[in-house]
Amino acid sequence: MIPSMIFWGPPGVGKTTLANIIASQLKLPFVALSAINAGVKDIRDVIERARSRPGTILFIDEIHRFSKSQQDALLGAVEKGIVTLIGATTENPSFEVISALLSRSQVYVLKHLTREELVNLVNKAVAEDEYLKKKQITIREYDALLTISGGDARKLLNLLDIVVEGANAPAIDITDALVKEMAQQNIALYDKSGEMHYDIISAF
Repeated sequence: MIPSMIFWGPPGVGKTTLANIIASQLKLPFVALSAINAGVKDIRDVIERARSRPGTILFIDEIHRFSKSQQDALLGAVEKGIVTLIGATTENPSFEVISALLSRSQVYVLKHLTREELVNLVNKAVAEDEYLKKKQITIREYDALLTISGGDARKLLNLLDIVVEGANAPAIDITDALVKEMAQQNIALYDKSGEMHYDIISAF
């Protein structure tokens, strides 16, 4: 039985992926909720189902957005081992997660991906992604890709897709100028939070 845990780190460093890997490797039932749109009823429904599914891992993304009452609703099930909680947060859990829940969880700090790791991620995607590897893609410059995505691996891969789609050519040379042009033209396609607008401005 693994302990409940909180992953604390910036966006796009693999918190959700890590939770999925843990559940997959241990072959345990896995339920994911987002604190943005889940309520106390959703939590209670998951807990009720978990009573007949031993070892259920309940992953809650952005757990810092849960109110005290929502976090309280989790506490009994975590204490009794009905669910194993894995929470993901970009905020310091010491201030955003209730002490009773925090004391029953191990906190792991995930750090920003390094430039080398992000570059390797892009190169791996170009070489191995089923769609991208069919294209002749040469990456001449990485700076705009990394700056605009802000070190967020999800945004980085999304931006790479946008650039390739926007270039719409069998052979694509990816330069900083091309990335900025495609990002400006297609900002609405991947800027759901509105933050990318400012990332693009700062990239210039």
